[in-house]
This record gives sequence, C-alpha cells and structure tokens, in this order.
Amino acid sequence: MTTTQKTKQTEGFSQAERDAMKARAEELRAEGKKGAKKADDLQNQLDKIAEMPDEDRVLAERIHAIVTAVAPELDPKTWYGMPAYCRDGKAIIFFKPASKFGNRYSNLGFNDGAHLDDGTMWPTEYAITTLTDADAERIEELVRRAAG
Repeated sequence: MTTTQKTKQTEGFSQAERDAMKARAEELRAEGKKGAKKADDLQNQLDKIAEMPDEDRVLAERIHAIVTAVAPELDPKTWYGMPAYCRDGKAIIFFKPASKFGNRYSNLGFNDGAHLDDGTMWPTEYAITTLTDADAERIEELVRRAAG
C-alpha cells in the first residue's frame, strides 16, 4: 500500500536565529573547558557589546553599568551571543539588541530565575529605544529584585 504524505514547507530558522544557536553552542563548549574564568566571560561580553551598532551599544553599555553597580554578585556572560547576567550559571537578565534579529527596538529580558512574579501575569521583557533617567531607575529596581 502506498501512502502519500503532504509536507508543509516552512522557512525554518532565520539566519539570525541560526547564528544565535551557534553562539550558544560555542558558549557551552567554552563553559566545559577547564580553566575558563569569570574574567574571560566578562571580556567576551564586553567584546559582544563593542561589536554592536551604535544605537544598541549605547543601551547595552548603560545597562551593563546599571547591572554591575546594582548587582555585582551576578556573573556577566554571553547567552546566545547576547549580554547576560547569571546566577549559578543560569542567565537571569539579558539584553537583546535590536540589530540581532532586525527588530525596531532592543529588549531587556528576565528569565524565570529572576523571580519577578507579580500575581498571575507579568512582563518578562521590556522594549527599549532609549534610556531616560526614569527608565534607568526602573531598571535598577528590576535588577535589584531579580538579583535578590
């Protein structure tokens, strides 16, 4: 008996998504190597920030300054090729530059380890186009809660 199977054509992953997965695989390989140091993770993160287009880099640098001042106990790393801040090896805060996936704004995100729960529904990512002083204060408060 012959059967025919219809397959749906999909675009699959975009090039940016494939690049992010490759970056994450490289990060995991680096974590597995003995002798990897926190200083290496920090330098990798700073290198990624330096490579960003100006609009993203300015935001990432300011967020980096906020996170490292408010929560120095979090470890800076890259996560899927993006700047992230980790507790016990798990990213709890990350910055997704607009240029990474061709978006019109960058995102500041919080994974479940941040415990920013507020009732039964709360935001886990914030769109950012620029950072005002009020925005920076809000980010400081979110980072404090996430790191606590």
